[in-house]
Amino acid sequence: MKLERRFDVACPRDTAVEVVAHEDTLVGLFPDSQTEVVEKQGDRITTRSHYRALGREGEVTFHFDFLMDGNVRFEKVCDGNVWRELRGEVSFDERGTGTRVAIQMEGRTKALVPEFAIKGPMQDQIEAMADALRERLEAASA
Repeated sequence: MKLERRFDVACPRDTAVEVVAHEDTLVGLFPDSQTEVVEKQGDRITTRSHYRALGREGEVTFHFDFLMDGNVRFEKVCDGNVWRELRGEVSFDERGTGTRVAIQMEGRTKALVPEFAIKGPMQDQIEAMADALRERLEAASA
């Protein structure tokens, strides 16, 4: 399954890259969860989120890797409950004086979890991530 969300912001690309590198921005990508940075090592930041979904509580860990070009790759540490693999990237492209931001996610579910059952919640997740990131980037350009 592949999901993508794009949006434009008025701030320059360098500013967008700088904003996404802040810990509070990464933590803010999961607005419906209690999220914290649990490890920093080199160009990698690891976050852990505690959430409640479908009447169950859970925990999810993501690794964010900051690339030389300013983009950020991320990967979920899969516990085997739903996902076999889930990874993505936040990329930034100059658009005149502003920046086009793209959040892309790609994943494979476990064999007994049909993708159509998880696609709706994942679409909601990428929308929440995009909204949170756009809000921070717009504040930086104000």
